[in-house]
Amino acid sequence: YDERRSGVLAKMETGAHRRYAEIMHDVEELINDHIEHQTRGTQGRSKLKHLVPSVGVFFTPLLLEEAFKFQDDRRKISSRRFVPPSFNDIRLTLNSAQLMSLTRNGSIDLVTFDGDVTLYDDGESLTDENPVILRILKLLCQGTHVGIVTAAGYTDAAKYYERLHGLLDAVANAVTEKEVEDPKVIILGGESNYLFEFDFHAESFLKYVPRKTWMLDEMRSWQEEDIQSLLDVAEGALRECIGNMQLSAQILRKDRAVGIIPVAGPGKQKFNREQLEETVLVTQQILDLSIQGKKVPFCAFNGGNDVFVDIGDKSWGVLSCQRYLGGIEGGKTLHVGDQFLSAGANDFK
Repeated sequence: YDERRSGVLAKMETGAHRRYAEIMHDVEELINDHIEHQTRGTQGRSKLKHLVPSVGVFFTPLLLEEAFKFQDDRRKISSRRFVPPSFNDIRLTLNSAQLMSLTRNGSIDLVTFDGDVTLYDDGESLTDENPVILRILKLLCQGTHVGIVTAAGYTDAAKYYERLHGLLDAVANAVTEKEVEDPKVIILGGESNYLFEFDFHAESFLKYVPRKTWMLDEMRSWQEEDIQSLLDVAEGALRECIGNMQLSAQILRKDRAVGIIPVAGPGKQKFNREQLEETVLVTQQILDLSIQGKKVPFCAFNGGNDVFVDIGDKSWGVLSCQRYLGGIEGGKTLHVGDQFLSAGANDFK
């Protein structure tokens, strides 16, 4: 009985593995077809575009079939009888496919990272003992540029040093020890609004780069009046959510962002995830339907225990990093983040 059962399960696993791999192969071919149409300027006619009208630009192929086989060996997806492939299974397969494609097409010229929940825990800092620091140093030693593209929006270099001191101290030490020469480390704060560059001789190892020297041409069309008007609408939507859900929250307004944070007091006020998501989606919809939301790009996102609306998003931030560093191509760039959903996220918009 046991041998027969084992044989049946093995046959089921083999069949499931084959079918899943075939599906990944088919999707991989759809993406390749879309890329071919991109090169001809006819991406609107691709099969993938017809199936998924919202699909964007692909900078590299995705080795989905090979990535699935790699993840299936690790996660035993095909061996499961009752639990189908999950969101995490698919996310990790896509991540592996992207990394495989990038590394096989040559060197990666730029790696950008989100901050909170990617490099360090929400609201915390990148401290000396964080294991990611050694990996980032290895990238710099290989000549890869590094960008930190974060929602944290400060105009003071000391604030960023406070959040990233472990990395900045390590880079400075690597320069002192001549382990790396002229490392290119930049910080794009407020999604795409404040640029600082590593400078060994500067206080806090960071120098501020004036906005007018690195702004994209597209950003120059964002009028200050329209920006403040959009933030006014966002603030009104946030206040409405505070009232409707009786949140113990206060408004925090900045020059390029507005959000809600817990009311200051003893103990740490913690919002429910559902309250945060509702606030994000209500605010997003109000802005999407507004005149202001059609003039200026923005993102509304759940920050873990707050909700913010920022001008721009990390796609603008990464593009700014690419152009500031000499025009690095999308196919030579990797962005690492934690929020890639189509709503309520800021690593993707």
